[in-house]
Amino acid sequence: MNQAIIENKIFERINFVEKGIPRGDYDNCRFINCQFININLSGFSFIECEFNGCDLSMAKINNTSFKGAKFINCKLLGLNFNDCDNFLLMMHFDNCHLNLASFYKLELKKIEFKNCDLQEADFTETDLTNSTFENCDLNRAIFSSTNLEKADFSTAYNYSIDPGINRIKKAKFSSIGVLGLLDKYDIIIET
Repeated sequence: MNQAIIENKIFERINFVEKGIPRGDYDNCRFINCQFININLSGFSFIECEFNGCDLSMAKINNTSFKGAKFINCKLLGLNFNDCDNFLLMMHFDNCHLNLASFYKLELKKIEFKNCDLQEADFTETDLTNSTFENCDLNRAIFSSTNLEKADFSTAYNYSIDPGINRIKKAKFSSIGVLGLLDKYDIIIET
């Protein structure tokens, strides 16, 4: 079944929950203040698209392609990015709410998270080599068998990362934030 190809369009203030969204491949489109809450985007393709001020919480994204997608000021609560089409998967997040999102087993080298809430996000077995977590809240985020080599956590906070079960070679941490590497020892550190 051939899907429609939608190029260079701007979608503004559309509630796709009520209206529905045409199945297709979206190339270089902008979605501004749109609602995608709990809708099925499975099989859609978003190439070089920008989502600004959108709510995609709990959307179904099985085999959805995000190639060069930018999410700015978006709510993406509970999204299972691990269900996406991982071929050429590339995303950027700025000032987004990604609580309870799952990135399980994805290869996300050089991904950028800026000013994001990533509380209880799951990064189990994810490759985050050279990634940036600029001013991000990682409270109760899960890092297990995660490759964090050369990742930048220097301005991130509330993380708990076990160096014994994650690869952290050459990762950057602030002197205060490095305490998040010692959580498992349940020790008291006085400053």
